[in-house]
Amino acid sequence: MFTGEKIFVWETEEGLSFLASETLKARYLREGEKDWEDVCERVAKAVAVTEEEYLEFKDLMVRKIFLPSSPTLMNAGTELGQLAACFVIPVEASVEEIFDSVKTAALIQKTGGGTGFDFSKIRSDSSPSSYGDDATSGPVTVMKLFNEATEIVKQFGRRRGANIGILDISHNDILSFIRAKRVEGELSNFNISVMIPDAFMELVEANRTEEVWNRQTGVTVELIFSEIVEGIWRNGEPGILFYDRINRDNFTPSLGDISATNPCGEEPLLPFEACNLGSINLSLFVIDRKVNWDFLREVAGKAIRFLDNEIDKNTYPVPEIETVTKRTRKVGLGVMGLHDMLLKLGLPYDSQEALELVEKLMEQITWAAIRESRKLAIEKDPFPEYENSTWELPMRNAALTAVAPTGTISILAGCSAGIEPVFSWAYRRTQTIGREFMLVHPFFREYFKSKMPEADYNWLLEHVYKHGTVQNVEDPKLVSEEEKWLFKSAFDIDWKAHIDVQAAFQRHCHAGISKTINMPDSAGKEDIKQALVYAWKHGLKGLTIYRTGSRQHVVLSLQKS
Repeated sequence: MFTGEKIFVWETEEGLSFLASETLKARYLREGEKDWEDVCERVAKAVAVTEEEYLEFKDLMVRKIFLPSSPTLMNAGTELGQLAACFVIPVEASVEEIFDSVKTAALIQKTGGGTGFDFSKIRSDSSPSSYGDDATSGPVTVMKLFNEATEIVKQFGRRRGANIGILDISHNDILSFIRAKRVEGELSNFNISVMIPDAFMELVEANRTEEVWNRQTGVTVELIFSEIVEGIWRNGEPGILFYDRINRDNFTPSLGDISATNPCGEEPLLPFEACNLGSINLSLFVIDRKVNWDFLREVAGKAIRFLDNEIDKNTYPVPEIETVTKRTRKVGLGVMGLHDMLLKLGLPYDSQEALELVEKLMEQITWAAIRESRKLAIEKDPFPEYENSTWELPMRNAALTAVAPTGTISILAGCSAGIEPVFSWAYRRTQTIGREFMLVHPFFREYFKSKMPEADYNWLLEHVYKHGTVQNVEDPKLVSEEEKWLFKSAFDIDWKAHIDVQAAFQRHCHAGISKTINMPDSAGKEDIKQALVYAWKHGLKGLTIYRTGSRQHVVLSLQKS
C-alpha cells in the first residue's frame, strides 16, 4: 500500500507521533532539553508567579490539556522572552512611517509573532501627493515591500513569518488589492482580506449591486463583489472581514475602532496591540461518552490565569506595543480537538446535536474565563481602560476568548486542529518543518483496523487517501451507513454546516474564529456569493472559503495523481 510513500500514524509509545517529535525537535527544544516535559518545565517556570501555579501550568501542558501558542513554547524562559502570538502594526502614509512599520514587523516576526496591517491609509497609486512625502505607489506595492522583508526575516527564525494585509472596501485601489494574489505564489507571506461594512452587504443582500459604491472611482457594488467572488473561487483569496460586526464587540470603543486582525483573522486588535493565545484540547474532556463540564470550566480558569501572567512576563519588541497591550490586557483562549471530541461522543460534525453542543462549549468556556478575569481584577487590578470600557463589572482583561487555527500545537497535542473537521482520514501534510508526512487519523485507525482483516483495512486506507471520504465506499461490510453517518470529513460537510459551526462558536466568543469554509471543486461562484451573505447574516466576524483543488500548493492534500 502507499507505493513509494511512508505512512506515519499519530501514536507512539511516548505519546507523541513521529511528526510531533520531529516538530518538537525542529522548533521547540532549547539547549539542554530532551523531551516535551523539559519544554513544559521551562515554560511553566517562566510564566508562573507562585509554586502552585507552576505545578498547575506544567501539569496542564505535560498532559496536553491546555497549550499556549508557539511563541510562548519557543521563547518562554529564554533570552528572547517574546511570548505573544498576535500583533497589529499601524501603517501610516509617509515613507518614514512605512519603514518604521517594516522594522517593527521584522522585530516581531523574528520571535515567531504574526503581524496584521491595515493598508487603507496608503494613498491610491494614482493619487498625487501634495507634500511629496506620502507613499503614492499604492497599498499593493507597499504590501510587496513588507512581503520581501518577511522573506528575509524567515531566514533567521524557527517559524515562518505570517502577515495579513487588510484594505477597506472603500479604498480607491480596492480592485487591484483584490486581484493582488490572483497568480499563485504572489505575496506568498501574506493573507489578504477585505474589510466590509454592513452597508455594503445590505446592498448585496437587497440585490442593489448596480449602485455606485465609490464616487471617486465610479466602481459599483457589483464590480467589487464579483471581483471578490472571482478571487475566492479561483484560489481562496481574499478573505472577508465584517467591520461592523467586529466593532460591535470592541470592548474599549473610546480607544478607537478596530480595522485589522492577526494573520488568521481570529484576533481583531487596535494599532500596536498584542495578544497571547492558548487552546484547550477538547478531545480530553470526554469520559464515558459524556463531556466533563466541571473540568472544562476549571481548566478554562487556569488557562486565563496563565495567559494573563504572560502579559507581564512578556518581553515586548518595541515600547509602544507594551504600553498599548497592558492598557487592555487582551488574551485569546480558544480550543482544539473539536472533531475528535465529537467522534468520541458519537456525533457527526454536521449534526444538530453537535451544533447545540459546540455553542454550549464556547458559552461555558467564555463564562469560566469571565469569572476568572473578575477574580484577577480583585486580586491584582482591572485593566487600565476598564472605566472607559463596555464592561459593567471590573475585569482584568478587556477580551478573553478567540479560536485560533492551532496548526502546530494541535500536532504536539495529537488532536484535530482548532474547530476544523478532519481534512481526510488519511492525507499528506507538507510545509511542516520543511518535510512531508503521510498521516492517518488515530480514531479512524483504531476503529476500522480492529473490525476488519488487514487487507480490507489497507484497501480502505488507499480509498480515503485517494478520495478523502468513506461516503462512496459501496461495500456495507467495510463501511456501514451508520459509520458513514459518523465518519464525515471536511469533504463531506456542506458549506452551510461549516458556517453554522463557526457561527455557534462566534455567538459566545469575544474575538473571532479562524476556520476554513470548505467547498467542493464543483462549487460555483453563486455558491460563494450565497456563502458570503449567509456568513454575514449569521454573525461571523470574518471567513475564509477554500474550494478544493483551487490551489497547487497546500498544506493538506490527498494522494498525488
